[in-house]
Amino acid sequence: MKMNVIAERCKGCGLCVSVCPKKIVAMQTQQRNSRGCFTAVCTDQQACVCCTMCALMCPDCAIVIDKPEAKEEK
Repeated sequence: MKMNVIAERCKGCGLCVSVCPKKIVAMQTQQRNSRGCFTAVCTDQQACVCCTMCALMCPDCAIVIDKPEAKEEK
C-alpha cells in the first residue's frame, strides 16, 4: 500500500481528490468515521506514483505515503 488514509483524522474535505495527478483518489461513501465523515481512499494503489500531492494538501495530516524502498543494484 502506498497511500494510507488515517480515517479518524479525515474530515472529508476532498482537497486530496482535486490534486491527484493520476485521478485515483476518491471519497468513499460506504462507511463514515467517528466524526461522521466519509473519507478519502486510493482507488488504485498500483497506479500511485507517490508524488505526495494528496498528503501535502491535506489540512489534517490524514494521509501518509509509504514510498517503496528502491532495490539496491549489485
